[in-house]
Amino acid sequence: MAHRLPSARTCQRSRSSVSGKKLVIVESPAKSRSIAKYLGDDFIVDASAGHIRDLPQPSELPADMKKGPFGKFAVDPDNGFEAYYVVSDSKKSKVRELKKQLKEADELYLATDADREGEAIAWHLYEVLKPKVPTYRLTFTEITKEAIQRAMENPREIDSHLVDAQETRRILDRLFGYEISPVLWRKVGKGLSAGRVQSVATRMVVDRERERLAFVSADYWDLTGSFATDSAETFTAKLTAVDGDRIAAGSDFTDKGELKKTRRDVVVLTKDDAESLAEGLTGTRFSVDSLEDKPHTRRPQPPFITSTLQQDAARRLRFSSRVTMQVAQRLYENGYITYMRTDSTTLSNQALTAARRQASELYGKDSVPEKPRVYSRRNETAQEAHEAIRPAGDSFRTPKQVRGELSADEFKLYELIWKRTVASQMADAKGFTASVRLTGSAADGRTATFGASGTVITFPGFLSAYEEIKDNDDASSSEKTSDKRLPELKEGQNLTSEDIAAKGHETSPPARYTEATIVAELEKREIGRPSTYAPTISVIMDRGYVTKRGSALVPSWTAFSVIRLLEDHFGRYVDYDFTARLEDDLDQIARGAIEREAWLQGFYLGASSGEEGLKNVVENLGEIDARAVNTIEVAEGVEVRVGRYGPYLERPNPDGEADEKGELKLDRANIPADLAPDELTKARAEELFEQAALSGRVLGTDPETGREVVAKDGRYGPYVTEVIPEPTEEEIQAAMDAQPTEYYKNGKPKPKKKPPKEKPRTGSLLKSMTLETVTIDDALKLLSLPRTVGTDETGEEILALNGRFGPYLKKGSDTRPLQDEEQLFTITEEEARKIYAQPKQRGRGAAKPPLAEFGNDPTTEKPVVVKDGRFGPYVTDGETNATVPRTVSLEQLTKEQAYSLLAEKRAQGPVKKKKASGGRSRAAAKA
Repeated sequence: MAHRLPSARTCQRSRSSVSGKKLVIVESPAKSRSIAKYLGDDFIVDASAGHIRDLPQPSELPADMKKGPFGKFAVDPDNGFEAYYVVSDSKKSKVRELKKQLKEADELYLATDADREGEAIAWHLYEVLKPKVPTYRLTFTEITKEAIQRAMENPREIDSHLVDAQETRRILDRLFGYEISPVLWRKVGKGLSAGRVQSVATRMVVDRERERLAFVSADYWDLTGSFATDSAETFTAKLTAVDGDRIAAGSDFTDKGELKKTRRDVVVLTKDDAESLAEGLTGTRFSVDSLEDKPHTRRPQPPFITSTLQQDAARRLRFSSRVTMQVAQRLYENGYITYMRTDSTTLSNQALTAARRQASELYGKDSVPEKPRVYSRRNETAQEAHEAIRPAGDSFRTPKQVRGELSADEFKLYELIWKRTVASQMADAKGFTASVRLTGSAADGRTATFGASGTVITFPGFLSAYEEIKDNDDASSSEKTSDKRLPELKEGQNLTSEDIAAKGHETSPPARYTEATIVAELEKREIGRPSTYAPTISVIMDRGYVTKRGSALVPSWTAFSVIRLLEDHFGRYVDYDFTARLEDDLDQIARGAIEREAWLQGFYLGASSGEEGLKNVVENLGEIDARAVNTIEVAEGVEVRVGRYGPYLERPNPDGEADEKGELKLDRANIPADLAPDELTKARAEELFEQAALSGRVLGTDPETGREVVAKDGRYGPYVTEVIPEPTEEEIQAAMDAQPTEYYKNGKPKPKKKPPKEKPRTGSLLKSMTLETVTIDDALKLLSLPRTVGTDETGEEILALNGRFGPYLKKGSDTRPLQDEEQLFTITEEEARKIYAQPKQRGRGAAKPPLAEFGNDPTTEKPVVVKDGRFGPYVTDGETNATVPRTVSLEQLTKEQAYSLLAEKRAQGPVKKKKASGGRSRAAAKA
């Protein structure tokens, strides 16, 4: 057992005799400020600002340890998985400050969060500070006066099982990443990484794209009609059957475009069938076959846990998971909500009372059921805080009461949490669903059956406060309940058909994951924990495995290669069920049911049951065919190859041409960076090969240099370049001989270096040019850029250039956009001076027209535009600026992405680098 703190009973005895200063340490500065408000002058409240120790990079280990047992992981697998922890350079001053404060204190309170991470932070603080005064572990799930008082009255010792679970998870992730990532570097590409949860999440996105690639659409038709009673009341209904056989819908087809075997009793209407039937039914008298009213009851959803909060914030507020957690963190630290990392849907008795009281006051006594609603915990092994996410306090503040205290993002999230919490304790919504069936005969004798239904809410219940929406719903429409009403009808009543129209449909491929739906899927499969979902999504996007198109997550071709290698050679470690079992095992370690060292022994070195460990898997991989791993077939005979410089298409030459070695020539074509994998069809591939065939076309010779000029197709678009002949050996030697001789300190001459290769001039084609039409004259104009336009009044040179986002002028670091590409070659010095004479914006340049406009930001309600800045394009709403990632072209950028970039920038905190300084291991303490 690691160092244990005194028991709660001992703590309380010792506290009665201590009246001096008391030091309280939390993990967040904002949290420390909030807690300080509720404690007296006898308390000093400070923050560790997260972990003060961690496993260092192996390269940061002391020199004498790099070749020892800790050298590979900073963990010793052969000695109980002892971990070597270090205090990062950025935390050394903080540790000194805490030690100084501790010397002046008579008591120490470790008040970090109540989850595994918080418990581990408390243990690391205890190990580093080595307190000699009475020490107490405090936990609370909200930062309110009542919660702080209850925590002070109920101190406890550090839970060694929770610390074990966190340490096991940290070591597990280190072993996983450091053993598997190097395989990716060797066989796919440098800079890639594997992770226990991130690799599985990437696989989910890739699997969905594979389904879309394999999808074959199917066509089907149906009819919609308007029907009128004799009193001119109208309603719409949809065709459900013809001659008693049900009409096919999208759900009746497989992903290969075939009718499901269990759906052989349905009729698939063709366009001709549907249009002829619509024509034959227009104006026909229909009769009401059946009427049915069913009671409708809808129950409220439980209060938020971490994952459901991320999902609903994504749907309603368009927050990314990262932004949701950052905003929720601020709300928690400032005392507005309870702890935001939790698996539990439980509400405390105080919260139940507060929610029911508020619902009764705001929506009426009949909106609250007789007894409080109790929701069962979704995950019985949940290891996080023990209450759902709700407004803080024994009585809730309404959104109206806190509006002036919160930022726009904070208010929206608080309002969402408040609504969900109050609604969870309200009565069911009640109403009824009415449905009707109509039958009529077409002119050709076919009998058509139409159906319509509508739900009427007679008692809104919890819907008065909140209504959950689904992933495909619109937030604005979600607030309205379904109130489609049918006119008063009777069985046998005659109706007249009006405006019956045929409508064609095409089955849709499985929808890509969004941040909300992938969080829901991870939670459903019990992979990871809610607190890991936001960083997991951020990691797979930062690594380039996944990009966002609107709200959809799209995998890169590199992700296909990575997942192919992992599936083929590390299948167990990206298996969904296996990853879920790992999380269950960590929960059991947190409860003390499994011993940490034995579990790590089984995972890494192998279990006594014969189950192979990760170490043995890596050491016995055998030969991995890198070409096979990096090849994805997208059509018959057409493959995507993931190469060192990005993905490209490859196929055998269809005309049977041979290469220089006499082997069948392989055609290659670049894949545009903005082309999603499922959009790379056979037809699109042919277009790319045709364009690639034009690449390398010789346009002519530059009369000034005598060099050939060619047009090429690059991954980022077509361009022209000059061909520089390779220098001969004699030319290289002559250039080396012309270099002055340099000497080492010992007087020996240094070897002369080969002259660097001359870089060819290049120029991107203008929008008005194509590979087929560009001429030598066009190319020479492009290669002449940048063009010297002239100078300003002080003699500083003005250049005209063609950049990533269009033509512009440059004078020193001051750039100005040009109106069109032709100005690159026609603008005069006088015109350029007039442009620079215009007033500058914020002292950095003249006002520039935006590159793109995206309407008003949903949070600040200010216009969002994209501008070209000194360091590239950026999104701004006039107050917040966010750089557009280099991986996203301006053409790809959507308004949702622009809003998300700004929201993340507003929520972003400072990033601090961690560097190492020696520390003590928990495993060693156990000895």
